[in-house]
Amino acid sequence: MEFWGSLDRLMREHALVIDRPKGSAHPRYPDSIYPVDYGYLEGTKSGDGHGIDVWRGTQPDVKVQAILVTVDMIKEDAEIKLIVGCTEEEMDKLYAYNNTFSQASILVKRRE
Repeated sequence: MEFWGSLDRLMREHALVIDRPKGSAHPRYPDSIYPVDYGYLEGTKSGDGHGIDVWRGTQPDVKVQAILVTVDMIKEDAEIKLIVGCTEEEMDKLYAYNNTFSQASILVKRRE
């Protein structure tokens, strides 16, 4: 199965849990405010041992439209974060958000 289709399948087959809603503060960094809803796919595992991270925007579509590949120098880890239902403006905000503090990232958009 191809890469993007595999990510879409994960989105279909696992519940999305939003544990950090838009506008809420990061639990350890209160100055870090989430620009869109943030959560994870229940029953999955990412490189950090927790569920696969998902940024959920305001649009109704649940097809994975991009990923952020991130490196966190404090946690000393790297992982991907799925982007679903985001406008271009929301994706720009996510890219900026994931390139602050101890993080660096690249945004990989789906071509279709």
